[in-house]
Amino acid sequence: MRASTKPLLAQARTRQAYLFALVGVALILFGSTALAQKDNTLGTWKLNVAKSKYNPGPPPISETRVYEAWETDGVKATHTRVQADGTRATLGFSARYDGKDYPYTGSPDYDTIAMRRVDANTIESTLKKGGKVIQMTTAVVSGNGKVRTITYTGTNAKGQKVNNVVVFDKQ
Repeated sequence: MRASTKPLLAQARTRQAYLFALVGVALILFGSTALAQKDNTLGTWKLNVAKSKYNPGPPPISETRVYEAWETDGVKATHTRVQADGTRATLGFSARYDGKDYPYTGSPDYDTIAMRRVDANTIESTLKKGGKVIQMTTAVVSGNGKVRTITYTGTNAKGQKVNNVVVFDKQ
């Protein structure tokens, strides 16, 4: 009997090891997905002109922003905008949340961005032109994850004071 129980024991241990490995892989996959979902600022966002306030104006006709995870602790942003005069502009950057300057393309107002994550729903940014701080922003995603509000303060390329509250709806 002892000889016949050895193969059964080996099969049981093999099944146990297989189940253990399967549970481990599932936990790794679930854990990495859960970490990726903690960044509520990612996704596609569409400008809600009616809820936004532009000082100085005029506001753009429309804008869609896409924020994607980039590298280990960063974001890649692509903004597609139709200006008030009907011209189209594409702006963007790839930056980490480390407070260091990263190139920002397509904007007449600034050429670098430095970002810092406050929490899963809030990001603070410093926008510079030629090394000089031009604007500060705070982006906050609502508790339900459906609204992104960005407050801009500083100046624009024309030297005008900027005090904008720009609202985006999650798509």
